[in-house]
Amino acid sequence: MTETTDQASAGQASDQAQTWRDDFSRVLSPVFGSPQLDIVRGEGCYVWDASGKQYLDLLAGIAVNALGHCHPAWVKAITEQASTLGHISNFFTSPAQIGLAEKLHDVLDLPAGSAVFFSNSGTEANEAAFKMARRAGGGGRPFTIAIDGAFHGRTMGALALTAKAAYREPFAPGVPGVVHVPYGDIEALEAAIHENTAAVFIEPIQGEVGVRTHPAGYLSAVRELTTKVGALMILDEVQSGIGRTGCWFAHQDPEIGEGVVPDIITSAKGLGGGMPIGATITVGDANTKLLEAGQHGTTFGGNPLSCAAGLAVLETIEKDELLAHVSEVSEWLKAQLAKVDGIGEITGKGLLLGLELTGGASGDSATGAADAQVPDSKAVAARALEAGFIINPVAPGRLRLAPPLTITTEELTPFVKALPGLIAG
Repeated sequence: MTETTDQASAGQASDQAQTWRDDFSRVLSPVFGSPQLDIVRGEGCYVWDASGKQYLDLLAGIAVNALGHCHPAWVKAITEQASTLGHISNFFTSPAQIGLAEKLHDVLDLPAGSAVFFSNSGTEANEAAFKMARRAGGGGRPFTIAIDGAFHGRTMGALALTAKAAYREPFAPGVPGVVHVPYGDIEALEAAIHENTAAVFIEPIQGEVGVRTHPAGYLSAVRELTTKVGALMILDEVQSGIGRTGCWFAHQDPEIGEGVVPDIITSAKGLGGGMPIGATITVGDANTKLLEAGQHGTTFGGNPLSCAAGLAVLETIEKDELLAHVSEVSEWLKAQLAKVDGIGEITGKGLLLGLELTGGASGDSATGAADAQVPDSKAVAARALEAGFIINPVAPGRLRLAPPLTITTEELTPFVKALPGLIAG
């Protein structure tokens, strides 16, 4: 192929991409802004744009594509289910729905009387849990506590639980009764909780603020205080569940969950591996009875197609021993990142990591590097995208990595090598 032909092909691809972006602006809602890429294909840990350029996907659809893109087991499950049964409504059930619920009971070791309610997203899973909280104490507990830095979703109930004022204020007055307490402050939590508190919503790992766990003893304190006043402890594991931390769910890690047993767990994202699904999981008979027949519902929840995908995800994680793989790759990756000039604190667990950007020399204040200008995380992510790496500038001065659980050290090595240059600009 001649250089002229190559240039012509590149020009045609560029023109096609521009056409798609123009079409996007013309027919789709502006709520997500302009798309960064026009992605047309994915395989494993890689995606390709309209021009044929390859990218290493280190975000996995924001912790959704647990098995990567188009994993054979996932594709097989969806294809077979789609050719057998698509949608049936919640007047009926299906083997896929029952099978996925049974698998969740198994991996969480749920006691008798526990139950799974399937919906379509993490936000919907949290909405269901919020309604259960309102039913706690016979409906006579009007207050719910959330933690500063939390993100629980954008529908009205979940939005009220979300900490970021910029998300909530345009839709004020919002849902009443939610109290936000300072992150990591047990005394503030103790002062806020009382007999009229319905629940405490908490993520074992907060993703929106740059991936951070809670101080030692905090989750235990939440459990102790909620039990004391008869409130629910609701764990939002939408992002941190489904093997992302090297355990099925983050709270099962003794370092994170400290042995707590929550009343309700919410899940989504990685559960469907790319298909839309959410789950609200009640622990024990009393919590399951917080919603009675007819008090909640969803047309597409428990859809056979999404449930088949979810079951394939869980079975593949188990069969391929991906929990151990996640832990091994995570340890290697954190060790490599710790050597990168311009990376400071590394937070999170497993393959849900937050990277602090510093002014250089690993942010060592003794050398004066802490006084240097902190790199713009959005600019770093933009340079990474140009270089063929998808990462997330989750907060000012912080990057989030949430690659497929299947990623290997060999696939990660080019990114680690490129990272110093991407930070330096």
